[in-house]
Amino acid sequence: MEYIDDPVFSGITPFEKKIYLASPTMHGDEQKWVNEAIRTNWVSTVGENINVIEKTVAEYVGVKHAVALSSGTSALHLATKLAGEKLYGKALPFEGTLRGKKVFCSDCTFGASGNPIAYEDGEAVFIDTEYDTWNMCPKALEKAFELYPEVKLVIVVHLYGTPAKMNEIKAICDRHGAMIIEDAAESLGAEYKLNGEWVQTGSIGAFNCISFNGNKIITGSTGGMFLTDDSDAAMKVRKWSTQSREDAVWYQHEEIGYNYRMSNIIAGIIRGQMFHLDEHIAQKKALYERYEEGFKGLPVKMNPWDKENTRPNHWLSCMIIDRDAMTSQVRGKCDFLYRRENGKSCPHAILDALKAFNVEGRPICKPMHMQPIYTSNPFVTANGSIRGKDTDHLNVPSVDVGADIFQRGICLPSDNKMTPEQQDVVIDIIRRCFEL
Repeated sequence: MEYIDDPVFSGITPFEKKIYLASPTMHGDEQKWVNEAIRTNWVSTVGENINVIEKTVAEYVGVKHAVALSSGTSALHLATKLAGEKLYGKALPFEGTLRGKKVFCSDCTFGASGNPIAYEDGEAVFIDTEYDTWNMCPKALEKAFELYPEVKLVIVVHLYGTPAKMNEIKAICDRHGAMIIEDAAESLGAEYKLNGEWVQTGSIGAFNCISFNGNKIITGSTGGMFLTDDSDAAMKVRKWSTQSREDAVWYQHEEIGYNYRMSNIIAGIIRGQMFHLDEHIAQKKALYERYEEGFKGLPVKMNPWDKENTRPNHWLSCMIIDRDAMTSQVRGKCDFLYRRENGKSCPHAILDALKAFNVEGRPICKPMHMQPIYTSNPFVTANGSIRGKDTDHLNVPSVDVGADIFQRGICLPSDNKMTPEQQDVVIDIIRRCFEL
């Protein structure tokens, strides 16, 4: 534990109770609805809790239909499958609906965003990130359509609860006749000013998805939801999620189905959590602002957002180290190495220091085009280059924004149960990392 013994950190003692990145925050209301499900014996994939949260979330987000599912990943899978069917027709039972088709997808994200494209036999084309929001770069998306004009589906992620530039992205997709799936797994409650009107993320695409995983802004321990204004789409997803059973007294199946429906127990937890969504968002915003104030004078910046057109839910507070304040850091397949230098630091030095004092942090999402499973997939940057090659007509080297943010960025502990006093210690630890 070299950081604990280092004189630079003298006077700081490890937290007795771990400070988490983001853990579930229960209030007690959840127990009432879980108990009600058990008391009435509605503990499977039907029940009043499911009915209520589908209606509540749809009204909150501003869509006509919501379908409660077992996870955000299952919602993304069925949204992607359905988009493929809408665009290219029904698939044979042994094929995916995107077989032989390319799909544009945000690059800086968790694997659940792009994996459903592979589930449906499609090929993801990863679109580079932009510095303004750490989300899909509209310029790179436009370049991607120049290279692959046949593409008709775009999956856009709102990373860490910060909305992407949906005015630009939607305008580009509309010009090219492409459908949008919003991966709003992390951004429930975040708002975006679309054409001058404030709307919720998760209401902008044709099909949209949110997550209730254990670390999200509100949770059911697991769970997700498919959101849409299309009643036929909602009916289809509901059917697919219950093994595609037909309306017969025996088990009749005319389509491939999945066991993706949410349980009434999980829905009971979410039902109780929904009362506290706005409260959680306010707490997360306060954490972000406290970090922003506490880091003044350090060669770092917080994860950015457009203050005119977005209202993030600040699910995770993140920071990025200035390039000239980065000490040497290299990463292998699953390991890393760095050098300590006075006045400088790097993500792994800071994460090691936090860990030594019983605090959890995490590197920024490793871009999908850097993942071993996707190294052969196309990757498009703002200058149109693919896989690091120069543009065809301009001798301009590629700028891989997502890789740069991954190299210099850190997800900070953003648990809304962390007290101001505890956060002050976390800030102090990080500040001292630049004093080594």
